[in-house]
Amino acid sequence: MPTTDFAPAKINLTLRIVGRRADGYHELESLVVFADVRLHKRLPVASGIGGGSSDAAAALRLLARANAIAPGDTRLAEAALAVGADVPVCLAAKACVMRGIGEVLSAPLALPRLPAVLVNPGVATATRDVFRAFAGLHGETMPLGEVPRAGLVEFLHAHGNDLTAAAIACVPVVGEVIDVLAALPRARLARMSGSGSTCFALFDDSAAAAAAALDLTRAYPDWWVAATGFG
Repeated sequence: MPTTDFAPAKINLTLRIVGRRADGYHELESLVVFADVRLHKRLPVASGIGGGSSDAAAALRLLARANAIAPGDTRLAEAALAVGADVPVCLAAKACVMRGIGEVLSAPLALPRLPAVLVNPGVATATRDVFRAFAGLHGETMPLGEVPRAGLVEFLHAHGNDLTAAAIACVPVVGEVIDVLAALPRARLARMSGSGSTCFALFDDSAAAAAAALDLTRAYPDWWVAATGFG
């Protein structure tokens, strides 16, 4: 019998670039959450929500289950990092703070559910190009610190995504998506995830997110739009 596993979309609520290693990889600090609904994966590659990484993590979980390997086995974490920098956090698939190049994960965070809308304009962003454009730009310097459960959205306003300007320079439509999301009724925050090009908006409740997704689908039929929730 075939076995299955859930491979949720990964969302970078924040992303801070803290340095660059000698091997060329960038050190980062990011508050990561995962979508809680089933999404049809019809996004282009390099969309910034870990589609491929989450698929790889699900495959590793299935392999571990088939071979009676415990989820906390260090071999599983090593295999995840060998596949890709985003795979370790997708292997855990829990809200956490991700550091290093993606291999250093905090303990899981108990965050409130965040009703949201995901939007991808159908244009891929190449991570390498975005990081190249980021070179020389001044990102935010404030450390993430302790992530609060209460007042989370206000906290997020103070901690952005350092790669946004670079991604917009590479793919200008990302800026348009963010502006459109920010202008939606009852939108509390609009931001890009990862290195783009998927963006998201947060809302007070699921009804507002669903209504916004419907309006966006009608106004921008070429965009991929999904109402969801992060947690």
